[in-house]
Amino acid sequence: MSTVALAVADGTTLFELAIPCAVFGSPRPEGAGSWYELAVCADPGARVGEWLRVETPHSLEEVATAQTVVVPACDQVVTSPPPELVDAVRAAHERGARIASICTGAFVLAAAGLLDGRRATTHWMHAHELAHRHPDVEVDSRVLYVDEGDILTSAGQAAGIDLCLHMVRKDHGAAVANAVARRLVVAPHRAGGQAQFIAQPLHARGGNGLSDLLAWAVERLHEPLTTADLARQARMSPRSLGRHFRTATGTSPLQWLLAQRIRRAQELLETSDDSVEQIARSCGLGTATTLRRHFNTAVGVPPDAYRRTFRSGTRLVRPR
Repeated sequence: MSTVALAVADGTTLFELAIPCAVFGSPRPEGAGSWYELAVCADPGARVGEWLRVETPHSLEEVATAQTVVVPACDQVVTSPPPELVDAVRAAHERGARIASICTGAFVLAAAGLLDGRRATTHWMHAHELAHRHPDVEVDSRVLYVDEGDILTSAGQAAGIDLCLHMVRKDHGAAVANAVARRLVVAPHRAGGQAQFIAQPLHARGGNGLSDLLAWAVERLHEPLTTADLARQARMSPRSLGRHFRTATGTSPLQWLLAQRIRRAQELLETSDDSVEQIARSCGLGTATTLRRHFNTAVGVPPDAYRRTFRSGTRLVRPR
């Protein structure tokens, strides 16, 4: 069983605290094997949302013993984060823990020196302040979350859900992460590179915008879709689609399609006995050779190794 500690400081916001509790503290989904043991760690008298007192038997000292530490957003943006919280997070990382932050929790990680020389994100409203205060951090205010292996950071609120589900996906596979997402009634996957907000929403004539187009494409991953096919469905030129698509998702239509096909392959490898050749056709990648090439690039291991990992219930470790 993997231990997840939530490092709660005075002023932690209620919504961001509830996100990891809902994901990691939920009942074990079918097919997950082992699950998480969640501990909310806080100093006595800590407040959540300015009014709710945190009563927990777990102190911040216990953060250092967890395998995964999640730092939710807090109000310590103008001033420095509490030293005891920074020390606890740094000690956990030194012991080999995976550290994640939601929204302004990134300021705690930065104060602990964990983001120096790394790419990281936070809520776009606070990205400039994070970059100004910690110039050694490569702050990317455009994306939903950043995965640096042992350090993960996310933007605000809903992006925290995306990050937590991403960690479940890394630990237990796509099928289990999708089951948790269905329980929470949220989208099963939004790529970390997707934009935090859409400055110029894509509206297709006769439709409801980009979400309709993406849903249409996901239902047809087995087909040899092209940018021209997507543009035709969106009723705009391929060039115009590409420009708006990148604004909305942070990637190109073909890159997005490839990512969806790889994720579909992950789920089929976890849940079916189909051969790699059959899965390649089901995902629109044509041949097993093509699937293996793209899968290894995206996931870091071949499809057969991925299947063995999740069938055995062990945690996938991507080569670095």
